[in-house]
Amino acid sequence: MTELFVNAFIQVRIWDILDVILVGLLFYGLYYLVKGTTAIKIFFGIVAIILILKVVTLLHMELLSYIFGAFVNVGIIALIIIFQPEVRRFLLSIGNTKIAEAFKNLFVRLGFRYKEDSNSNLDAICEACASMSQDKVGALILLTQDNNLSEIVETGVKIDAIISKPLLENIFFKNSPLHDGAMVIANNKIEAARCILPITQNINLPGSYGLRHRAGIGITENSDCIAIVVSEETGSIRIIKSGRVHDVKASEMKAKIKELSKKDVISIRN
Repeated sequence: MTELFVNAFIQVRIWDILDVILVGLLFYGLYYLVKGTTAIKIFFGIVAIILILKVVTLLHMELLSYIFGAFVNVGIIALIIIFQPEVRRFLLSIGNTKIAEAFKNLFVRLGFRYKEDSNSNLDAICEACASMSQDKVGALILLTQDNNLSEIVETGVKIDAIISKPLLENIFFKNSPLHDGAMVIANNKIEAARCILPITQNINLPGSYGLRHRAGIGITENSDCIAIVVSEETGSIRIIKSGRVHDVKASEMKAKIKELSKKDVISIRN
C-alpha cells in the first residue's frame, strides 16, 4: 500500500521518500552549523565519502565498499571529537525548539512550576553599559539562562556580589585587575569576573570585531547565555545571542535583552 511505483530495477515507497527528505534536512542542519567555520571543508569531505560509498555499494564493488564502509564506521567517534563545538550547538538548538518548550509545559502539569526571571538588576546593568559606552570602557558581560556556565566561572575570579552600577563600572575600569576577560552574571549576582571564553571559529566576521566580540560570539554559540559587549575603541554596544550580533543604542538595551531572553526558567516546587 505504501509502494508508489515499481519497475525492473527499483521499488519506491512513501517511507523511502520520507527517509530521503529527513536525511536531506539533517545534512542541511549540519551544513548550517558549520557554515562560515573552518569545519566546512571537513563537512564537504564527509559528504563526498558517503556519496562514494553509496555508489560503490550500488555497483557491488566489494573491496572499495569494505574500505569506505570501515572508514565511515570507525570515523564516527573521530567526527564527534572534531565537531564537538558544532555538536554542542546542534543539541543546544534542539533544546531551544518548540518541542523542548512543550516538554517544559508538560513539567508544569506534572507538578513543576515556572519562575519568572528577575529583571530587578537589569536597569543597573544597562545603566553601567551606557556609562561605559560613553567613556569608551571595554566590557564583556554574560547573562546566564538555563546554563549557569559553571565551567566558565571556574576559569575566572569568583565575586559572588550583588549587582550594582558602581561595582560593574569599577570591575571594568581600565586599571582594574579584573577588567580583562568576561563577567558572568547568574542567579541575580555577579558570579565571577576575568573569565576565559572560547573564541568563535567563524571566519566570516567583520575585521572590526576584536577579541571581546569573538569571545562573546563563541560562548553564545555553545550556550544559551546572552553576551553584552561594549567596544573600547568605538563605545558601541552589541548584544549577542546564539552567535548573532545585534547593534543597539544604550536606550534600546533593556528591551532587546528582554526580547532575546527566555521568559521563564523551570524550578522544582518546594
